[in-house]
Amino acid sequence: QVQLVESGGGLVQPGGSLRLSCATSGFPFSSHAMGWFRQAPGKVREFVASISGSGYTTTYAAFVKGRFTISRDNAENAAYLQMNSLNVEDTATYYCARALTDAVGLEPEEFDHWGQGTQVTVSS
Repeated sequence: QVQLVESGGGLVQPGGSLRLSCATSGFPFSSHAMGWFRQAPGKVREFVASISGSGYTTTYAAFVKGRFTISRDNAENAAYLQMNSLNVEDTATYYCARALTDAVGLEPEEFDHWGQGTQVTVSS
């Protein structure tokens, strides 16, 4: 069955960095785009970034502003989110998701499988 497992979250100071990983199994990884979403307490889940199945196309939410980089390793069936210059507003649970197709997606409805999430807390 399809499995997505996030890791790499934690507590970091403002201005710090984290690298999230999403290990996957149970499906042809390169045939699906992957995405990262986040949800803060009391807020709706929001799009962060997406990468096509080939890895050649990426798209980001406006609030990323060049601070985050999404990537994937199709040989390892894994996706990543490198987050730099973190601020307190980035505090949230971050979710990895599998897209329905190999094209990048932005809306939750374009993704059909989700991981359990990893907590990112930015605090001094």
